[in-house]
Amino acid sequence: MSRTFPAELIDPCCDPAKPIVVGMSQITEAAYGIRGAVEKTLCRYSRALSHATGIEVYLKMEQTQTTGSFKERGARWALMNLTADEKKKGVYAASAGNHAQALCIHGNKLGIPITVVMPRHAPIKKIAQCQQLGGNIIVKGKDISESRHVALTQSLEAGGKYINGYDHEHVIAGAGTVGLEILDQVPDVSAVLASVGGGGMIAGVATAIKNLRPQVDVISIEADSCPSFKAG
Repeated sequence: MSRTFPAELIDPCCDPAKPIVVGMSQITEAAYGIRGAVEKTLCRYSRALSHATGIEVYLKMEQTQTTGSFKERGARWALMNLTADEKKKGVYAASAGNHAQALCIHGNKLGIPITVVMPRHAPIKKIAQCQQLGGNIIVKGKDISESRHVALTQSLEAGGKYINGYDHEHVIAGAGTVGLEILDQVPDVSAVLASVGGGGMIAGVATAIKNLRPQVDVISIEADSCPSFKAG
């Protein structure tokens, strides 16, 4: 018989009553830990954007990661930090695509069972790719909130580990390695513009950059049609 859980499940890794601070040492540790397992992407000079804006613009080419997203950094590091028992019982997550693919590809490489609950609006192509990467994919929920509830419930029932795609200390630390690479590749950078969804990447990138180069501006960018960070 299944246990009964409260309607509002709280992920123990991001409990608002018990905030976790991610520091610079965790980001440098992540950079060392994922080295060789996750691509160190180019930071490429863009002639077209530089000409259009009148300033030097460089693009961090995270789309060249195997799954096309920076999410691999945090997923890999979070999986590497599991205990032996957690690795055996498996990982659970809710994602519409990129976090799911990142967990599936690195879970497959590390021999860790991955179960991802994806909302019904998730792209069919990404669902299929996750399945091809060895993940146990459950399509359930009208949106990511419903999928999250299902994934959290299943993780508690199975005794597995739930890994949030953005509000998780190891995921944030892994994302912060993007900032370390930018500082290394563009030594005289004056501003870094980062896209924002859940806020995990900019949290890690801002931590890395502001610790090492406090004079560098870190600016968040999100779509007018979907300002989730601002609205949240």
